[in-house]
Amino acid sequence: MHANSRTVTSRQPGPHEDLARRVARALNHPWRKPIADHTRLAFERAQDWLAAQGRPLLLDAGCGVGLSTRALAARHPDRAVIGVDRSAARLEREHGALPDNALLVRADLVDFWRLALGAGWQPERHYLLYPNPYPKASQLKLRWHGHPVFPAILALGGRLEVRSNWGLYLEEFALALQHAGEPLPTVVRHDPQGDYLTPFERKYAESGQTLWRLSATLPHAPERLP
Repeated sequence: MHANSRTVTSRQPGPHEDLARRVARALNHPWRKPIADHTRLAFERAQDWLAAQGRPLLLDAGCGVGLSTRALAARHPDRAVIGVDRSAARLEREHGALPDNALLVRADLVDFWRLALGAGWQPERHYLLYPNPYPKASQLKLRWHGHPVFPAILALGGRLEVRSNWGLYLEEFALALQHAGEPLPTVVRHDPQGDYLTPFERKYAESGQTLWRLSATLPHAPERLP
């Protein structure tokens, strides 16, 4: 082992007791947060790029430094891969030229997802790789499955894949999908076998942590957004 990453610790012993209520609220109450101008401009550029690509979309949400976007583009040369992250510092790290079928976008995901849904985007695959777990029980509303933007994630559809080193995060995500009317997906152990998609995946695996993966095929359903 070459890494020494700490495991996620939380006083929350199981799925959050407020999860069902949070999901129901998100599905039934419109979220009226204004969309930031900088994300709107970034989305317009991404929209133009995607139209010029003319290929099915893979969306790498929260792509960090963009290594996962590069890897996905190399694995799927016949797909257009867009990586989105809000940190300019992460996106500007030097990792070589992007493949022609990849684009990195600096934007706020909660705005970008809603704009993508409004523009009719239908990602073939949608990745959420090692999102911030926000492990305190008081932080449920910051986890993507407890956030008001959750209906937009669902409504985009496609093959959704979520990976985490905190099994409870994915257990909650699976239950949130069930609360939203989807079949309960299975959470499985994930062994990259050295084929790491993100720096976090490498760090956690080399620290001896168990990695987890959830996959769900979702219909494109814009009407899910209240």
